[in-house]
Order: sequence, then C-alpha cells, then structure tokens
Amino acid sequence: MSATQPVRIAVDIGGTFTDFQILDQRHGRVMAWKAPTTPADPSEGLMTGIRQAAARFGFALADVGLLLHGTTIATNAVLERKLASGVLLTTAGFEDVLEITRHVRRDIYGLAPDPFPCLMDRDRRFGVVERMRADGSVEVPLGDLTALTDRLRAAAPEAIAIGLLHAYANPAHERALRDAVAKALPGVPISLSSDISPEIREYERLSTTVLNALLMPVVQRYLARLEARLGEDGFRPRIFLVQSNGGMCSLRRAAEQPARLLLSGPSGGALAAERLSRRLERPNLVAVDMGGTSFDVSVVQDHVIGLVTQGEVDRLPVRLPMVEMRTIGAGGGSIANVDAAGRLTAGPRSAGARPGPVCYGRGGTEPTVTDANAVLGRLDPDFFLGGAMALDLAGARAAMETRIGTPLALGTEAAAEGVLRVTNAQLAAAVRLSLFEKGLDPRDFALLSFGGAGGLHATEVADELGITEVVFPREPGTLSAYGILFSDLVQDLARSRLYRDDQAEAVAAAVEALRAEADARLAEDGVAPAQRAVEISADLRYRGQAFELLVPWPEAPALPPLLARFHATHRARFSYAAEGDPVEIVTLRAAAIGRLDKPEEASATPADTATAPGSRQVWQGGAATSWPVWRRERLRLADTIEGPAIIEEAFATHVIAAGWRAALDPEGAIIARRIAA
Repeated sequence: MSATQPVRIAVDIGGTFTDFQILDQRHGRVMAWKAPTTPADPSEGLMTGIRQAAARFGFALADVGLLLHGTTIATNAVLERKLASGVLLTTAGFEDVLEITRHVRRDIYGLAPDPFPCLMDRDRRFGVVERMRADGSVEVPLGDLTALTDRLRAAAPEAIAIGLLHAYANPAHERALRDAVAKALPGVPISLSSDISPEIREYERLSTTVLNALLMPVVQRYLARLEARLGEDGFRPRIFLVQSNGGMCSLRRAAEQPARLLLSGPSGGALAAERLSRRLERPNLVAVDMGGTSFDVSVVQDHVIGLVTQGEVDRLPVRLPMVEMRTIGAGGGSIANVDAAGRLTAGPRSAGARPGPVCYGRGGTEPTVTDANAVLGRLDPDFFLGGAMALDLAGARAAMETRIGTPLALGTEAAAEGVLRVTNAQLAAAVRLSLFEKGLDPRDFALLSFGGAGGLHATEVADELGITEVVFPREPGTLSAYGILFSDLVQDLARSRLYRDDQAEAVAAAVEALRAEADARLAEDGVAPAQRAVEISADLRYRGQAFELLVPWPEAPALPPLLARFHATHRARFSYAAEGDPVEIVTLRAAAIGRLDKPEEASATPADTATAPGSRQVWQGGAATSWPVWRRERLRLADTIEGPAIIEEAFATHVIAAGWRAALDPEGAIIARRIAA
C-alpha cells in the first residue's frame, strides 16, 4: 500500500510529549519533532505538532499522505478508570467468573492481599439461559430474550460485552444474542468474545471482552475528534493506528477492537529495536525506552522481537497478541519522595505532562528524576528540547532540598544523586528480570537506549548489569515513532480447538481455513494481493500441562517441523524437553500482514569539520567537576569521547560515564563501550 503524497508521519502520543518522525520522500530525510501532549484532547497536540513540524521542515499539510498513529488513549483510560458504563452478558451460572478470577496469590505472604480488579459490578453482570459444549455442540439452546432486553434498557449501558461459555468453539449463540440486543438498544457498542478473543480460558476471554467493550466509546470519541480535524489546511492523510502487536490497523478496526491498542505507543520502540538490530548488525539487543512516565524493556534475540499471546494492564488480563515487554513506572517525570519510614523512592507516580517536573515551570511542586538530573548539571537549562523550553533550575533545587534533602539530612546535590541511584537500581532490576526469566545473560547483549530520558541513565545502568556496550541511536527521543514509521498492517486471528499431534489432516484443514480468513480480512482493508502475507503460529503443550508455548510455524501445515521447534523452545525455556510425550496443539494463529511501502531512508551525514567540545560543571560523588559537552550533530566519525562526558542533541541528552568510551557509527548511532579495566 502506498500514498501519492510525499510525506509520511509517524506519531507516538505519550503521557508527557507527543513524538513525531517525518519522512519526506522527496529527499529521503527522516526528521524528528516533539510537542507537549494535550491530555484533555490529544488530537489537539497532535495537530499543533504537525503544523509546527510543517513550518520547521518545509512541507504543506496537503503533502501528508500517511499518518501512522501510536497512542496511549486506551492504556490511560484503563489506568485512570475513565471507562464507559457497561454490562456483561454471559452464560447463566457464570456471572461471577470475572470476579472470581484465577486463584493466584501474587503476594504470597500478605495477610490481606489486594483483590484483583473487576471492571463490572455484580448488578451489571446478567446471566443468559444457554449452554454451548467445548466441542461446539449445543447443550442448552438460547432461550427467550424478552426479559433480558427489558433489563438492559433499564440498565442504560454505554457499552455491552457478550462472553458466553465456549463461544470460541461455536459463536452462534453470541451472534444471535448480539443481533437481538442491537435491535433492542440501537447504537450501543457491543463486543463479542468470539470476535475479540476467540480462545480457551473463560476468565481471560471475559476480561478481554469487557475491557474492549468499555473502551469502545472512549476510543470512538477520540477517533471522531481526530477525523473531524481532517481537511484542516488540506490535511487529508490515510490514518492507521498502531496495535499492541506492533502492526497497524484501520480506524474502523480500532473502533471495533480498541483493546488491541493497549500497548500502542510502546510497541513502536520494540519495532525500531528490531529494525536497528539489522541495520547495526547487532542480533541481540535489550531495548530500553525511558520517557516521561515509564521505562519499557523489550528483548531482541537473533534480530527478532518477542511476542506473547497474553499480557495485562493494571492486573487485568488481556488475551491478545502483543509485543513482549516489561514496563515499570520509572521515567523522567517519576516523582521522588521520602516515605513515612524515611525511605527514598522514585515513582511510580508521575508528574505527567501537566504540571510536569518542577523545572518545567508549569506549577509542579514535587521533585522528579528530571529535576534531579537538572540539579546535578546533567541537563542544560538553556538547551532543553533544543532550546524550545527553558528549565527553572532554581525551582528544581528548592523542591529537591525541601522534599528530599531536608527529610534525609542531605545537601541538595546529594539528595539528587540519591534519587538517581534509586532510579538506576530500579531500571537495572527491570532489565535483569526481563533477561533472567528467559535464561539469558546480560553480558551477551548490547543495551539500546532511547526515549527522552534514557540517555541520562544508560551507561550507569549498563555498569550495574555487566553490559559492556550501549547504543544511542539517531533521534533517540522519538525512536518509538521511528519504529512506527516503517510498520505494516497486521491483523491477528486465533482459533482454539484441541488437536493431538497425530491429527495431521484435521490440523491442515484448520490451517487452510485460517489462511483463507486472513486473506479475506486483508482484502477488506484494501490490500492488494501482491502486498499480502500470512504467517502461521501455534500454541502447543505437553498433554497434562496447564500452559502453552507460542511457536512460529513457517512450514505450516507440516507437523514434524512444528513439533521439533516446540521441543527446542521448551528446552531453551525450561532446560528440558519430553520428546517422547504426546503434544497437543491448543490454538492456531494467523498474522494477516498488509505490506506498506518502505521508502528509502537517507544515510547519516556526520560532520566533516572538527569542533572542540564545550564544558559544564556536573556534580558527582560529592563534588562538582568540569565535564566536556559535545553536540551530536557536530560529531565526526574520527571523534572519540572519553567519559565522564555529555553528548547533547535537540530531544535527548546522553551521559557517558567514567570508564566508558564513545564514538559515532557509520549508521549514525553513537556506540559506547566499557573500557577494559
């Protein structure tokens, strides 16, 4: 798929800033821009940023042919519980599954552990007389729905979730119920479990369906505001939204299945890491994205980013494919605090976009990680965002002294150093866990650092992990948007049905049906046959296991390669494989991919004239010392930067710690390496 207009824009709307990557195909340049996020209406900040970028880089809004859009709209709505009022229709007798959840105690020593969240009160969960068996046959037919529709009218829901028992095997009852409800309550959004998550395990399926239903009005309102802005100043691009799996979807699909947007923004960074692992010839990368509110960790192994079939948002299961990622509340805007026990903490509370860190001068009063970096001299108060925002250093110092220094009997700079030490320990722990749970050694990986705040911490975090190489890519402050810029349309399909490993013919028939459906979905989105691809995978387990492993299946429907890969995956994950035991195929999956044109990107152009670095007083280890300060756009391939030093660019600052040496790569990335002791 392609657009005739020459400009393609990728946007990642975060909690603090909205990031842009603009590709102008007339000269192949990729340009970065940032604008403050407008939480009340993110489309306002989006359009403001596009207009600013158009004026800065010399293109007209009418030149924009594609807008690829990552957003935290869905995620924030769940975290802040700004969801629609809905009801759940489920099989009679199963109304409490959503509240019973799984009998898993996360805090095994807690005498009164927090209950799992439930988004639907008991009086909003209605039982429906019907029963479908696990093989798809009908045990109890769907009964008369007159009384049910009367109750629904009285409840006046803004959205309706329908999740019936074993609907993944036979959706007939769900569809009949949907038709009856739509007739009784026209215009109310309805989410079916057989559409959004047609897989086994009723709790996870119900949770996903309810989340999807309650998000539908929220996302649809935002999309309506976004579409209303089309036509302003000739701005009429095709718009696609980023999903949690890293692929794009149409506005129609996003409106119908907004739960697929829950990791919309962060998945772009993982896609960028996968792309850069090939461009930089580094097959194993730990990608860390530190923005204003969060720290996201994803792992690229052998040039491939991991995918999982289930994730969660705020302890709510989401049974949908998504980029494998660990997120903690540790960003530049994370608030530092001294608790009642005298313990220094940083995050997970964030100052967000408004008021933001104290140094932003927007009314913030609580010191943040960004304030700590400013107090220590790591940030230039006159060159933040390339000089677009002046920092209030005096305000940051006063807040750090009052809120942290005085309670801990520390000086202002010592308090700021403490905030950074606590933060770096949290970041390292998140990376360590992401690798150790896969049996991987940090020393076998390079750290790819990006996000507006990542470069300030990367080399010090690498020191804690024993990682000896850190990569600072081009335009790191907007790298998630860069990953979005080169994405494709992707629709995920899944079909749960238990197959034995000796049922080759039945499996082959199911795979063929799945391929046909995937191809039909791509045709609906207007993807030409030559630009379509279908990738098959499967969830497998040993008979008797209670969990499955997701295994790619490029040779589908040939079973022997799939089984061999499952045994190898099981051995890599758990150090053993029972190759003589029977294997079950639980769920078949298809990724329907519509290829978007991948325009050529201009190569990096390093400086050709030597420029001496500047200097700045930076506080470290209880004393202020002079550090060299380099400008990234003035670096030559021949330049070598010995730490401690600072490298600045418009939307990011990088600290090269003592014991590290950095230089520019021909691809434009800065490569920092630990100097052998």
